Amino acid sequence: MKQAPVLNDKQVKKLFNSPKMTKYESRNRLILSLSYYAALRSIEIASLCVGDVLNGDGSIKDTIILRSHQTQGNESHTVVLSAHLRGELKKYVSDYSLHRERLTAPLIKSQKGGFFSSQSLQNLFKHLYRNVGFDDCSSHSGRRKFASSLDEKNVSIGVIKTLLRHSHISSTQRYIQVSKHRLENSVNLLNY
Repeated sequence: MKQAPVLNDKQVKKLFNSPKMTKYESRNRLILSLSYYAALRSIEIASLCVGDVLNGDGSIKDTIILRSHQTQGNESHTVVLSAHLRGELKKYVSDYSLHRERLTAPLIKSQKGGFFSSQSLQNLFKHLYRNVGFDDCSSHSGRRKFASSLDEKNVSIGVIKTLLRHSHISSTQRYIQVSKHRLENSVNLLNY
């Protein structure tokens, strides 16, 4: 099976600017952010409820607890939210007045007002990528960029495995694309 491409930083910036040209700018930007900054899968993004990200006082949580029915492997997982992603969530919650919604309401509503299906969210990802000319990308491109970027910053594979919610390091290794820059820097470390 062909792996989703990993975008470079310039391409990611282009992608994140593209929701401005869509009808649902804030929603589409949050979907991309959840993929690129939390490595969430489509099934996980589609199943998020308002209560998964909001505390009782309306503030944004530091972590999301994915319950078993929300995940690919039917196991509960904790997702750590970066300061940047919490800022994106805060803006989204404000834009859509989600602090007034039931905690069980969809975080990201479809056009019909309910939850997205995993497949419809994958189709939306494809649409967002095609709008900027990245036809080969998929909903997994964000997860691969997340893993590859952390690897590039020398985050241990064990930490990346945990953040991706993988059971085996071999799965995590398949997500990481090693850059030419990283290869060159590695061989230049040698000086006998």
